[in-house]
Amino acid sequence: MLKAVFIDYTGTMVREDEPYTRELVRYFASHSELKDPNEILRVVWTKIKEIEAESYGDSFRKNDEKVDFILEYCAREHGLLGDFSYIHEVWHKVWTYAPLYDDVKPFFERTKLPVYVLSNDDLCFLEESMRVKDLHPAGIISAEAARACKPNLLIFKKAMETAGVMPEEVVHIGDSITSDIEPALLLGITPIYISRKVPAALDGVRVIRTLNEL
Repeated sequence: MLKAVFIDYTGTMVREDEPYTRELVRYFASHSELKDPNEILRVVWTKIKEIEAESYGDSFRKNDEKVDFILEYCAREHGLLGDFSYIHEVWHKVWTYAPLYDDVKPFFERTKLPVYVLSNDDLCFLEESMRVKDLHPAGIISAEAARACKPNLLIFKKAMETAGVMPEEVVHIGDSITSDIEPALLLGITPIYISRKVPAALDGVRVIRTLNEL
């Protein structure tokens, strides 16, 4: 019997292609050797995933620390110059003000089970995002609460502890195979893969295009 729903934040609830992210890309293009927007996104996201994979326990890094690592790397490897404090400010806006997908608020409103948001972002940004968007999840499990970033299993275990559920009593909705689907499967949580941009298929995993399908 299901007792709760876990849902990923970035890419699942909020859009990744939004004005503040585009401003970051524009700034990198005008202040570094990286010029192609797709290449900038590839470099930055690859580095984010590398940092998050190693961010747990004593090596845990909060959002601004992750950004510092990325900026140092891009300065060293790609000649990034400019106002790094400004980049931090824009990134803060990404974490807080990235717009919801149209299906998210209706999903929260119609879902009878308690919904918990799981994210690698810091709690302060997530709480402000929920306030701005007028969303009221049953709980927010941030990476800092678990001292671990997805795909580390600790954040999922912290979520189950917070929700008071066993693995078989919860589903987890996410847009990343590595960060959402695989760790859920390892713990015995039923994953639901949301592939918003293109059709997809995963053996043994339910795939949806929008939250309206649930």
